[in-house]
Amino acid sequence: MNIAIVGASGAVGQEFLRVLEEQNFPIENLKLFGSARSAGRTYEFRGKEYKVQELTHNADDFKDIDIAFTSAGAGVSKEYAPVITAHGALMIDNSSAFRMDEDVPLVVPEVNGDDAFNTPRNIIANPNCTTIQMVVALKPINDLNPIKRVHVATYQAASGAGAAAMDELVKQYEQIRNGEEVTIEKFAYQLAYNVIPQVDIFMPDGYTKEEMKMFNETRKIMHSPDIKVSATCVRVPVMRAHSEAVWVETESPLELEDVRKAFGNAEGLVVVDNPSEKKYPMPLHSAGCDPVYVGRLRKDLADPNGLTFWIVGDQIKKGAALNAVQIAQYILAHKK
Repeated sequence: MNIAIVGASGAVGQEFLRVLEEQNFPIENLKLFGSARSAGRTYEFRGKEYKVQELTHNADDFKDIDIAFTSAGAGVSKEYAPVITAHGALMIDNSSAFRMDEDVPLVVPEVNGDDAFNTPRNIIANPNCTTIQMVVALKPINDLNPIKRVHVATYQAASGAGAAAMDELVKQYEQIRNGEEVTIEKFAYQLAYNVIPQVDIFMPDGYTKEEMKMFNETRKIMHSPDIKVSATCVRVPVMRAHSEAVWVETESPLELEDVRKAFGNAEGLVVVDNPSEKKYPMPLHSAGCDPVYVGRLRKDLADPNGLTFWIVGDQIKKGAALNAVQIAQYILAHKK
């Protein structure tokens, strides 16, 4: 395959390189693109040096590209999508630009992989990181018994705001230790020794944009327009793995052992659930790992048809680069 990465110098762009290497993705030619600021930087991949080219409106730059992984922000994706796809390249986009467009599939391979074959615009959208890990866990439950309602509280790592945000968190701890004034640029408040109940901007109804992504994207991915999703998204001082507490109501009660077995058999999901031995998923152990981890499975005391559980996934991996690469792998494996 001839592959391009747009936004190669960013946190997700760098993760694309690592994931493509780890997954042994078949690559014949590789092109890296970025802003004028990052153009000229070089990165090693499989023993060879690649130089970042400036992204321009020259469609010929993508003439021989089969798949372009893009992670340079919604504005860049919208502006350059016609350029990237002009000669038939498939654009797998990590931004929010096209997620809710009816003619662009929103794909998590473990949940709705076949949607990746319906691409009238040669664009596939990679969902929001919090949505990705949640629907991987919702799918086996929904297969047992249709889900009616989901409540979720997220505990989102600094990585969700980019590489500079991760650097800022580290810097804040150093500044506090040294008695210096704390730098606050990437978040609304100091994140070190704090949690911030705001991820993205607030909407008129009091929910944030991040919370509404979980509402809308879950319905689209699961082909379930009647599922009700209510989210509270919180930024926590963790580097790069998101955690979520999830409450699910199904149409009728489920036995925990049936759910546990479904979790254990589900693709992309790993059960870590032994409370007596204090075994449960944590960001500390999930960072850098591929699966979504699930634990703390129990009945919901407030709902006879409900259950609750805890999930953790690496935001940069499964929440971004890995899911996009898995979309490409799914297409290659199932292409008719």
